[in-house]
Formats: sequence, C-alpha cells, structure tokens
Amino acid sequence: MIGSHADSPAFKVETLEIGSFKIYEVVPDGVSDESRPTILEIHGGGFINLGGDLCRILALHPATVFNARVWAVDYRQPPDHPFPTPLDDCLDAYRSLLAVRQAQEILVLGGSAGGNLAAAMVLRARDEGLPMPAGVILRTPAADLTDSGDSLHTNEGLDNVLFAAEPVVNRLYAGAADLRDPCVSPLFGDFTRGFPPTLLTSGTRDLFLSNTVRMHRALRNAGISADLHVMEAAGHGGFYGAAPEDREIESEMRAFADRQWSRQAASAKT
Repeated sequence: MIGSHADSPAFKVETLEIGSFKIYEVVPDGVSDESRPTILEIHGGGFINLGGDLCRILALHPATVFNARVWAVDYRQPPDHPFPTPLDDCLDAYRSLLAVRQAQEILVLGGSAGGNLAAAMVLRARDEGLPMPAGVILRTPAADLTDSGDSLHTNEGLDNVLFAAEPVVNRLYAGAADLRDPCVSPLFGDFTRGFPPTLLTSGTRDLFLSNTVRMHRALRNAGISADLHVMEAAGHGGFYGAAPEDREIESEMRAFADRQWSRQAASAKT
C-alpha cells in the first residue's frame, strides 16, 4: 500500500524547505492552483519511523482520499531530535501554511504518533494565539504516553500492528519532559479553552483504542464537537486498505472535511 502511488503521474509533488525540515506538498491532478482547502498531514511511525521519502509517499494517500492539496510534515525525529523539536517543526509548518491559507481552509490530519503531534500542535497553536484550523482528524492517536489506557493490556496480542506498550520509545521521544505534559500527552490538555471539531477513528483490536476513546470523551466533556468511529476487529490503523471498512472510514473522513470546509466558508461570508 505504501508504494502503490509512489511514481504515479496523477500527483504533483514539490519539496518545501522550512528551516531545518521539509514539507512535501502533494497536489492531485484536477486540483487547481486556486483550490484553497488544504490538509496538513503529520505522519505516524512511533515518532522514529516513516520520515524522508516515506513521508512523501504516504502523503499521496490523503491527497487521494480528500482530493485536496496536502502539506506533509517531515518533522525531525528522535534520538537526535527528541521533544520538543518534532512538535516545534509541526507548529512551524502550521504557521507557514497560515501564511498562504486561511485557518478555515486548513484541516489537520494525524495518525498514531502523528495523532499525538497533531493534537499537541493544535493545543500549542491555540495557546500561542494562532487561529484554529477548520477541523482535526485523529486516527488511533498516541494521545497518552503514560500508557495508562485499558486497551494497552486487554488488546495486547490481538492487535496485528502494535504488539505491546512502548515505554522506551515514549521516553525516547519525550526526553526529560513530564509524560503528563499536554504537549507530550495531549489527552491531558485543557479542552475547555477551545479546540476544533474533531473526528477520531480506531478499532476494537487497536492497542490504542483506549487512547482514542478517552480523547473523544475528553473533547466531548469540554463541549467540543467530536465524532468517534470504531471498526470491528481492526487493529492499529485499520486494515490498511484490505477491507471495505477502510473505504467506509475514508468516506466518513471526506464527509467530515467537506462539512467543516463548507461550514467555515459559509461563516466567512456572513
């Protein structure tokens, strides 16, 4: 699946240099230069994988799903660049995107470790007074690096992607930071101060099911619009294109993005 679109002529890919990291801008054929909706995508990979060319290749999938421009953040990674560098890079990418797009034209997407960074980045952006994006999609987010969720134990051995909690990797990313710091574990953030509408996805065999469910509940308890979709028998990240449920989730994500972009566009006209 990763390489299925790698050399496709159906995309225009450009590399943008932002300080000490790169962004891959992926534009599907048929999306004009005037088209404004943009996905800011933050890849997963346990904070230590899927950078470089894999980041670029993986960005082709959301470009296809949303038929929209994607900015994929090739953030710097541990062990050379632990927290807060990856988060700083994501925030700098968002600032750079805000220079060419209105906030209501941006949707933030992150899965697994990328879901952690996406949620933490939005919290940081809010605290620094930046305008909020139109919406956020968190796919099986690593929202709690303290590994206190129930499914980390009950789904161990059932998830066919993640096999156990990863405290060593969590600490490699966090460095000396407190694992309960909301910038490290966004589950512990204060969402009563605002957060964009959010869609979250997981599966009943996902090791991070509890992360996702608790994040959804934290948002709802703070009065934030949040939808949760859980796939039967899916492990971490779903079925990776191998089952009809993946298309159902993609359809839900497209509908969410279209809804948020349309709502924000309507608000901007009033």
